[in-house]
Amino acid sequence: MAVATTVVFVVDDDPSVRKSLGRVIASAGYAVEAFASAREFLERVPVSGPCCLVLDVRMPGVTGMDLQKMLAEAVHQIPVVFITGHGDVAMSVAAMKSGAVDFLTKPFASKDLLGAIQRAVDKDTRDLGTEARTGEIQARVRRLTPRERQVFALVVTGMLNKQIAAELGIVEKTVKVHRARVMDKMQAGSVAELVRLAANVGVIVTKA
Repeated sequence: MAVATTVVFVVDDDPSVRKSLGRVIASAGYAVEAFASAREFLERVPVSGPCCLVLDVRMPGVTGMDLQKMLAEAVHQIPVVFITGHGDVAMSVAAMKSGAVDFLTKPFASKDLLGAIQRAVDKDTRDLGTEARTGEIQARVRRLTPRERQVFALVVTGMLNKQIAAELGIVEKTVKVHRARVMDKMQAGSVAELVRLAANVGVIVTKA
């Protein structure tokens, strides 16, 4: 059974479809929020937990494909499960290439819809976890002084303290002090761990 805080958004211009989809999705334990248009969906109150979007392809005004493109610009991309009664291979390929989790052609079985939703929710849960971890590491980086960031960037390249000192034009003893502070602020127990943290946030080497 799904976690109660998991929200599935349904966007379809057909009221009867929204009602039937909402009933099926709610029966699996998800919270459901239904919208008659892409514009209405974009005006919703954002949620903080895992979610996904069950989206009709063809709608008046902003289509499902248009909405997918809009969502691709967001910092956090909501996983999309497309549904359509007018799908073709080219449309399906385009949607999947743009990141859709699945592309279901009406009529489809409830188990297929729920399976696609589960995959989408699982993906969103993983993405949120990764984003939270990255945000935490970025916060640690922000606590570093400009000089500590320089030392951090050079340490993860494998340079020795004396090499870093020469690169930055400072004495080796000072490098050791900065290096220790970097390890402490980044909460890294080893250089290998520091390298993994740097890779996560993309540390840039800067000159003195």
